[in-house]
Amino acid sequence: MLSDVMDYYGLEREFRNAGYFQTDHHRQLFKDMRATIRSGGLVALSGIVGSGKTVTLRRIQDVLAEEGKIIVAKSLSVDKERVNLGTLITALFFDLSPKKDIKIPTQGEKRERALQELIKQGRKPVALFVDEAHDLHGHTLRGLKRLIEVVQDGGGSLAVVLAGHPKLKNDLRRPTLEEIGYRATIFTLEGLAGCGRDYIDWLLGQCVKEGVAPADVIEPEACELLAERLTTPLQIEQHLGLAFEAGFQVGEKPVTLAVAESVLSGHLSNWEATLTRNGYDVKALSTLLNIKPKEARSLLSGDVDAVRAQELHEQMLTVGLPVI
Repeated sequence: MLSDVMDYYGLEREFRNAGYFQTDHHRQLFKDMRATIRSGGLVALSGIVGSGKTVTLRRIQDVLAEEGKIIVAKSLSVDKERVNLGTLITALFFDLSPKKDIKIPTQGEKRERALQELIKQGRKPVALFVDEAHDLHGHTLRGLKRLIEVVQDGGGSLAVVLAGHPKLKNDLRRPTLEEIGYRATIFTLEGLAGCGRDYIDWLLGQCVKEGVAPADVIEPEACELLAERLTTPLQIEQHLGLAFEAGFQVGEKPVTLAVAESVLSGHLSNWEATLTRNGYDVKALSTLLNIKPKEARSLLSGDVDAVRAQELHEQMLTVGLPVI
């Protein structure tokens, strides 16, 4: 947000820097995930884009690191589509080894035995965190399941914590990954879970300067509209910022209901937006529905004829995609 806009409305920090907001759902999920991670095994956190998965993961990592009872490791690889089991094992070696000059065996058997010994020497359970895990290949997920077993066979404990869009949860529940899905503990982060207005009030309270009341910068009716139409923290942060910028342009203070309505997109709930927030791009959609990428693109852009669109809509409902 531009500094002029912030000064005009009396904001001292941007919404993205407000801090961490928790609903009762977040608190319970946080508590349950920590307990599950301590027990080892495969743990998955699923949530749509902007629901707060990455922030939640970071908080769990920080708390576990502060407690000191679990060694925290994480994969930093950016291109998750190319991440494989070897990449994640490398991440474990880098985070667990006390040596700066790490020599990782290239031969599989030696590598796994060396990892067993490394975890055993640490004398603590290990938790490996992998964000954007909805892009991991099924072979990699199967390999992680086996890796957890290898560590257990060596007398250690490994929890692999995967975070991703709802596609991750759906993939783990498909018959082709049944052996993994049945062994995974899956948690769902439900965005703001009906607490949108509470989040907006908290957000404004965190960001306005001392002595400035939220009602002085945006009308309650405008807040109600945003809370009703938006579902995730990211959506609210973005559209609240857009509303202040639009209000600044026309000199509206406080921001009015009309200004807030003007920044809301009519595409927020269409197929393309909904499927993208759930992790289904053209590639994932064409694979799941067994259609060509060209047809998947046409479907998302609304260029498929009505009869074919209905057929594909029924297929999406059958496989559990969030379309209405």
